[in-house]
Amino acid sequence: MTNAIRIIILTITLAAVLSPADARSKRRHAEAAETVAPVDGNTSRRLQYFFLEAVRQQQKGNYAAAYDLLCHCLTIDPTAAEVHFALAAYHSTLDDNAAALARMTVAATLRPDNAVYTERLAEAYINIGIYGEAIACYEKLYAANHNRSDILYTLAGLYEATNDYDGVLGALERIETAEGGSERITMARMRIYYMQGRPDLQLGEMDRLVDGNPDDMLYRIMRGNWLLKNGSADDARADLDYVLSIEPDNLQARMSMLDYYALTGEDSLYEDLTRRLISGSLTPVKTKTTMMVKYVGKHRNDTTATMSLFRETLAEPQTSAAVYELYAAYLELIGAPGDTTKNVLRLAIATEPDNAAVRLRLIQMLWGEKDYDDVIDLCSAAHEFNPDEMAFYYFHGMACYVQKDNDGALQTFRTGVSQIKPNSDKEIVSDFYAIMGDILYERNEHDAAFAAYDSSLQWKPDNIGCMNNYAYYLSLAGADLDKAERMSRQTVVADPGNSTYLDTYAWVLFKEGRTVEAQAYIEMAVDNDTTASAVIIEHAGDIYAVNGDTERAVDCWTRALESDPDNALLGRKIKLKKYIAEDE
Repeated sequence: MTNAIRIIILTITLAAVLSPADARSKRRHAEAAETVAPVDGNTSRRLQYFFLEAVRQQQKGNYAAAYDLLCHCLTIDPTAAEVHFALAAYHSTLDDNAAALARMTVAATLRPDNAVYTERLAEAYINIGIYGEAIACYEKLYAANHNRSDILYTLAGLYEATNDYDGVLGALERIETAEGGSERITMARMRIYYMQGRPDLQLGEMDRLVDGNPDDMLYRIMRGNWLLKNGSADDARADLDYVLSIEPDNLQARMSMLDYYALTGEDSLYEDLTRRLISGSLTPVKTKTTMMVKYVGKHRNDTTATMSLFRETLAEPQTSAAVYELYAAYLELIGAPGDTTKNVLRLAIATEPDNAAVRLRLIQMLWGEKDYDDVIDLCSAAHEFNPDEMAFYYFHGMACYVQKDNDGALQTFRTGVSQIKPNSDKEIVSDFYAIMGDILYERNEHDAAFAAYDSSLQWKPDNIGCMNNYAYYLSLAGADLDKAERMSRQTVVADPGNSTYLDTYAWVLFKEGRTVEAQAYIEMAVDNDTTASAVIIEHAGDIYAVNGDTERAVDCWTRALESDPDNALLGRKIKLKKYIAEDE
């Protein structure tokens, strides 16, 4: 408990007990004086003075001073019950339950007729788990005031906490006498009978509910379920048949009939009712999907029956995408053609356009098929229904980027960035900025590109794809090579077999003049490169040339030229047999 909360509690408690403006506090003090040994007038006046001074100090927020004054009051009159009561509030506020209980016990003993003291004493016993003493206090309170049925509810809880089920039943009986019968009391009594292992009395309570509420089918269903679980299937069937004769579409009764058919082994009736419930328009979606999952599991080897049930169900108008989602998952499970699954997902989206999960599932399928135009269409619609979902901006922008529509990609990513929230997916946001950096660099907006890379790494400091490109472009610009080398080294450590990362690191080292180290890494890049990248081979030639191995340099440049015949700079290097920087 914080100090602020303690002060608030203390203020409230003392205001009720100590305030001189509270007539009840004055009355308690006067009553206490009548029930204990009388004190002389001077002593009484001294007590009143210091007691009221404690109140004033408390009202000023001087709690320590108020506490000291209360302690002084006890030196004047140790039998002042409300002083003990006030001190108990201080101890309780400071979580000293033992001291609070001791003070409260004294107060209640001095003033056994004071209901407030007795009730606070009961609460103090509860705080330290002494429920028996708390029960005694509450029973005393109720004996003195039968109008307080709230005490009976507390007693019922305490009796149950001590496993005194007869005590609970007694409290419930008194509540019923005071307030009249109610479903709440009956259900509570049934629960206690269950805990006592007294099914006959449970059934008696249910009979009372049914007989007392003949038009409420819920109670009859409850009794039917109880009878079914307790071996009285025929009686249960009678209750359920009665409900269904009055309310043929009562879902709870129909679900209970499923349990009945399962228990009695009537498999064909169970199967028929299951299919009708799943395909029926009145069955809630959550219930449908739960039953469908169970049905699919049971009929895992009967594709025909399952497909037939899905078609029957989806023949009815759908209010959500849930059954479509389940159908699509089943189609994927049995290896149905992708077009079939995609069509089901499209129907799901048409039914529930703002269902982001279904739309993303379809987008991922289309992405795998490289159907980028369809991806863009789906994402564009999603921006209206799910404007905060970053994944749609990601797929939209990437689809544009893959199709060389850099302007469209940049615009999409910038729109996505405007939707970023503190709790946005860090990886997606980081990738947004990283790809923006790549596009901006291609547009020769180098400063903006580097700023985008910095933003990417703020969101995800270990985005190695971003670090690789950032480091490479810094090396090409000959700028901040220390930073470039640090970032590139992290990518190599993270993925030591990646030829692209090895090439970048070699090139950064080369630009730093560390050509011997650069040669070691460029050779690892060539060894790990399965694509025979012209760029990597050209870099190898450049590094060999600077390190004095002209023959190997020319060989690398020649091989690179075969893959990149339009590279005029490679031709010059081969002709002059030396490294030439791009800006020369």
